[in-house]
Amino acid sequence: MLKFMPVENDPVTYAIPFFIILISIELYVNWKEQRGLYENKEAMASIGMGLGSLVVNVVMKALAYGVYTMIHTAVWGEGGGLGWHWWVWVLILFADDFTFYWHHRLSHEVRILWAAHVNHHSSQTLNLATALRQSWAEQLYKYVWWLWLPLVGFPPMMILMMMSISLIYQYWPHTELIRRMPRWFEFIFNTPSHHRVHHASNIRYLDQNHGGILIIWDRLFGTFQEELDEDKPKYGITTNINTYNLFKIASHEFIAVWHDVKRAPKFSDKLKYMFMPPGWSHDGPDQRARTLRKQLAEQERLASGE
Repeated sequence: MLKFMPVENDPVTYAIPFFIILISIELYVNWKEQRGLYENKEAMASIGMGLGSLVVNVVMKALAYGVYTMIHTAVWGEGGGLGWHWWVWVLILFADDFTFYWHHRLSHEVRILWAAHVNHHSSQTLNLATALRQSWAEQLYKYVWWLWLPLVGFPPMMILMMMSISLIYQYWPHTELIRRMPRWFEFIFNTPSHHRVHHASNIRYLDQNHGGILIIWDRLFGTFQEELDEDKPKYGITTNINTYNLFKIASHEFIAVWHDVKRAPKFSDKLKYMFMPPGWSHDGPDQRARTLRKQLAEQERLASGE
């Protein structure tokens, strides 16, 4: 029988008051300095998406806990595996973050996964409320990416706790109030500067900086982009949806994928509309992020006279 993860074991439960306090501080600074960081309807839409995601995630986390437990017990037996030692926490920090990086990166590079993830990027402002704009559809399958962790011996409860710790960490980089952290911190960890790049729709910044807690994976795998003062991030997606309707926010890209699949003349093209990166087209210009970045680099090279 599948069991729910006990509420007292979920770090997110204890983080909620801090989320509220940090939003309150950001709202106060925004009001005091007239920064224009918030748009009321958009912030409410983000909170609404977060509440919907929370409902779905309660069920999926229970299912994940049960499945992880069955896998762990089948391979390691009762009480087996790596245990709850301090060094296992160090290992799972890297294992979880590495898993998150690839899950997150492919959610940008595979269109059907992007359809589930895109709502997190659809806000045209970046603030701590934007962090709550979580996907509903993504909760239905994301735990599959972590199935290898109980297989190699990590305790199921530890896996889910580490995922929650990562989620808590990823809350604070959704702000414009913090410009830069110390250089050593910026080199290792995901920061507001790195995450502003991730949420930007500027060509230079598309599909970059996918790290959760650590930014080292982006540096290792070629997806790191530093925030540049001369290229201020513009938030949102390349074609903004301009709606506060939660169901449209959650479903608009799935509908777009379906329309493209229907109009594709060949079965292979239908598959490509689902599994190629966003921006691929069988009959139009190549609008994939990688292609657009290459074109921008070439334009800048020619402009500089190199």
